[in-house]
Amino acid sequence: MLVAFARYSRDGSFAVLGANVRFTATMAAGSIVGAVLGGLLLGVFPDLVLIPVLAVILLVSAVKLARHD
Repeated sequence: MLVAFARYSRDGSFAVLGANVRFTATMAAGSIVGAVLGGLLLGVFPDLVLIPVLAVILLVSAVKLARHD
């Protein structure tokens, strides 16, 4: 991760984040909330339920990304 961070920093890829502060903050907040909720769900639902649900979410995300123009 450190090598990737250094490479993206050198080529200016993070400049787009500064230009879209509201979007970046929304994505960061969503990631934090999702991680906390996911951690809490681990104690409530068994792995046999969570893993297939997460697999479906990832599959739907991949299909949506592949169809994006």
